[in-house]
Amino acid sequence: MSTRAKATLAASLAFSSFIIWAVHYQQSREREDMFQGVIRDDVRRLEKMRQREAEFHESSRKREMYEQVQNVVSSDQSKKI
Repeated sequence: MSTRAKATLAASLAFSSFIIWAVHYQQSREREDMFQGVIRDDVRRLEKMRQREAEFHESSRKREMYEQVQNVVSSDQSKKI
């Protein structure tokens, strides 16, 4: 085999190896990015649940306060009237 053929073979092997490594590296990065997206979604979902729970407690507190101040007729009593 000539020197030029050996150099071409070595260069093509190096180039192919680099491409294979780059593809695997890119796949692993994408997999990690997708996993981080799942974690961010979980954090957002938990924060939204906390916010809704806080709003529910605030609404319950306001309802109790309004029921103390105002006369409240339940639905059973309103049918009798």
